Amino acid sequence: MLDTAKTRWHPIAAAYDLHFRHVFHAQLLGREFAVWRADDGYINVWENRCLHRGVRLSIGINDGRELKCQYHGWRYSNRTAGCTYIPAHPADAPARTITNRTFAAVERYGLVWSAEEPQGEVPNVPGLAEGNLLTLRGIPVNAPADVVAAKLRGYRFQPSGRIDGAAADVSVEASNAFSVALRATEGHASTLLVFFVQPVDSNRSVIRGVLDGQPQDRERIAVLRHHNELLSKLREAVEREAAAAPAPAPLEPVIERVSPELAEMPEATAHGRKATIRVEVARKWRAADGIAGFELRPIKGLLPTFQPGAHIDVHMPNGLIRQYSIINGPGESGTYVIGVKLERDSTGGSTCMHETVRAGDVLAISEPRNNFPLRRDAVETIFVAGGIGITPLLAMAQTLKNQNLAYDLHYFAQDEAQLAFPERTKELGDALKPHLGLSPDETGVKLREILATCRPDMHLYLCGPGPMLQAARRIAAELGWPETAVHFEYFKNTNKIDDSSSFEVALARSCVTLKVPAGKTILEVMREAGVDMPSSCEQGACGTCLATVIEGEPDHQDVYLNDAEKKSGTKIMTCVSRAKSARLVLDL
Repeated sequence: MLDTAKTRWHPIAAAYDLHFRHVFHAQLLGREFAVWRADDGYINVWENRCLHRGVRLSIGINDGRELKCQYHGWRYSNRTAGCTYIPAHPADAPARTITNRTFAAVERYGLVWSAEEPQGEVPNVPGLAEGNLLTLRGIPVNAPADVVAAKLRGYRFQPSGRIDGAAADVSVEASNAFSVALRATEGHASTLLVFFVQPVDSNRSVIRGVLDGQPQDRERIAVLRHHNELLSKLREAVEREAAAAPAPAPLEPVIERVSPELAEMPEATAHGRKATIRVEVARKWRAADGIAGFELRPIKGLLPTFQPGAHIDVHMPNGLIRQYSIINGPGESGTYVIGVKLERDSTGGSTCMHETVRAGDVLAISEPRNNFPLRRDAVETIFVAGGIGITPLLAMAQTLKNQNLAYDLHYFAQDEAQLAFPERTKELGDALKPHLGLSPDETGVKLREILATCRPDMHLYLCGPGPMLQAARRIAAELGWPETAVHFEYFKNTNKIDDSSSFEVALARSCVTLKVPAGKTILEVMREAGVDMPSSCEQGACGTCLATVIEGEPDHQDVYLNDAEKKSGTKIMTCVSRAKSARLVLDL
């Protein structure tokens, strides 16, 4: 019987077990679950173990958006169970493979249902009307589920309207190995009671009962007490019977390895940029003057976990590919929200998104990648956004707000109408500091004022137009901010690229030496040679095609690396940078 139980839906908790920001410890067929309801109402059923040291997540912290392990503070996202933060590596975005195992969840009849390998739907019980039910307290029993179900067929009780009586006629309306439906009738009073038996292990079960109707006040208390007393007596009888029989061997659940879907890389496209996810434009709206907001919903399944600062490649109907930051707050994993500014000198990307793409359209996107990760170990964080540069910083600010960490978000724009996503920024309260209509000189003065205080363990995040970022980085350096505390992201590389040089590039781990002629990039030459190298913007701004330099002198033409990283000569952006030496050796 238990061999087929894995494919059946079973109740694993009552709806009232999922208190506000609580984590419930459930069990089914020998497997432990961490069950929690997020603030958006979504019910998560996960393997009850942190992927770090196997500590039970049922003793973790549910903040309404993420679940935090109590041991070393690993955080996992609502819906996807993907890891969003590892305190021991605060400057890194966790790998996509760090995702807990999830199980299906359905809330019905006041119970939460799940299964290891569910087939079909949760049982439909005639006579049980949603919203007009009374869920009884779960009764744990040290006995096999089939023994408990057999005993429940003889359960005798009074209908809810005649609790004080003693002559009710009780009939069995339906039964199977894991459930029994009984009806008690006395006079004009009639009550349907359905028992579902949750097989916790081979020799442990939980009786979960549901009554039709909702008695109120004192009558409700009397009904609950009536069944609690009767079921407690039934439990004693069942456990005596089970104790006299040989104990079955306990069930041993299999802890699965990372799924192939997560562990394997998708096939490369001709241009090396992968668009493995199909999404529907669920909503398109005016987020500010010249900025359109897009909500992207997956065609099937769940979207991959992302961390604040992440972006996606959007493959457009006109064949162009553009990168847009995800602005979601923590735990908002059902859809991706992005903002697109209509550029005056658009080469077709923003124009297509604004004028062609509509709600209901299907787009291809890449998995999120994060080359602009947020540290959450700062004593204080300062965000400086210019225009559309608000998008990655808004996701970061929402994350710090959710964790009650200190931050300020300084938002520069021409006027109030250009402040994007006001429905989100207003939730930041006094941490939001708008600066409107400032000239370049006035912006410099304001930046100097914002950055005047630099203390150890403070971090600065910058995103916006190139000139503003250059000014902010210069001022920060003048005021003593260490380069390791200044993080920035350019939306495009405004440097004039000089591709007139030719040189050799040796790929040490591939044992390949390639000639890079004038007019071609290292990235293009590697692709032509069959070397798969991830990329995204391909203009030296996002950091996706970063490679380690073993030997040679790079000619840096990107805007991703900071000055110290460029001086070290140990990194190179293969999409735009070249070589000053005749030969480069890369760790590829």
